[in-house]
Amino acid sequence: MPALFPAVGPVFYRLGPGLIASVVVAAAATFLSEHYGAPVMLFALLLGMAMNFLSTEGRCVAGIEFTARQVLRVGVALLGLRITTAQVAALGWEPVALVVGSVVVTIVVSMAVARLMGFQDLFGLLTGGATAICGASAALALAAALPQHPMKERATLFTVIGVSALSTLAMIAYPMIARALDLGPVPAGIFLGATIHDVAQVVGAGYSLSPQTGDVATLVKLMRVAMLLPVIVFAALVTRARSGAEGGTRPPLLPWFAVAFAVLVAINSTGVVPDVVRGLGHEASRWCLVASIAAIGMKTQLRELATVGLRPVLLMFGETVFLAALVLGVLTLRGWPV
Repeated sequence: MPALFPAVGPVFYRLGPGLIASVVVAAAATFLSEHYGAPVMLFALLLGMAMNFLSTEGRCVAGIEFTARQVLRVGVALLGLRITTAQVAALGWEPVALVVGSVVVTIVVSMAVARLMGFQDLFGLLTGGATAICGASAALALAAALPQHPMKERATLFTVIGVSALSTLAMIAYPMIARALDLGPVPAGIFLGATIHDVAQVVGAGYSLSPQTGDVATLVKLMRVAMLLPVIVFAALVTRARSGAEGGTRPPLLPWFAVAFAVLVAINSTGVVPDVVRGLGHEASRWCLVASIAAIGMKTQLRELATVGLRPVLLMFGETVFLAALVLGVLTLRGWPV
């Protein structure tokens, strides 16, 4: 055991400054989010971009890179502690089918439209996955599974900003739509849970209507979070196939963080995980994701983000509207009062 500690010192010396800087930015973003109500991921990105000079040179560079890549993967894996198979089963087969179908259709349509608009289909997978699954967390998870590309971090940053902004707008607008359409508590909860991007905004929108609507919306949203695993596997398969076709080194068939996510879901489903451990896992996941997005912000030049143009904005807005229309259409066909 004593031999372990001499090895820890050089690693911390190399990674510690950048890791600490990312955590400090994450803490500041959390404070601002709690006091001003905007998404914490958005604050982390903006504060991170303001600290961009730390990633250009100096002792923070290695730690910022480590946080943006490896800490991100740990945060994604810990998301598995949010879900149990019992929660998914409690929804019944119809909401589950709606969630699975809407996620698949939204991602497929997004990839097709992205190609038509002149983007790579992987950009459509990134934005469509973020829209269809769980917002910024899904964007970060998918980015970790997709192949390296010179524009990858810029695309990830844009996606996180866009999905955070759209999720906040949806949290305000969608409960008004549910009231205007006279949706009952269950269909309103399904609509909110199946369409709003981030978990926090789903909870806020659902419980603003009624406790029952909030409960249903949260369960449906957790089912969407569970779709993260198969979509990550799909992204990994695409990455693996294209790496092989280009003669590069193929990545693992299943990324380690996807395996860890599945294992934690299985363990959490047994009921043996104490509430305090589950709560600590939730907090650890949140801090990892916020710190990693802060690090990604530090690595990004604001002037590069300003050059993305109008087309990516239209793509993400169209994906959001498409998902909402799709879910409302299914609810109408199902016979719930719309």
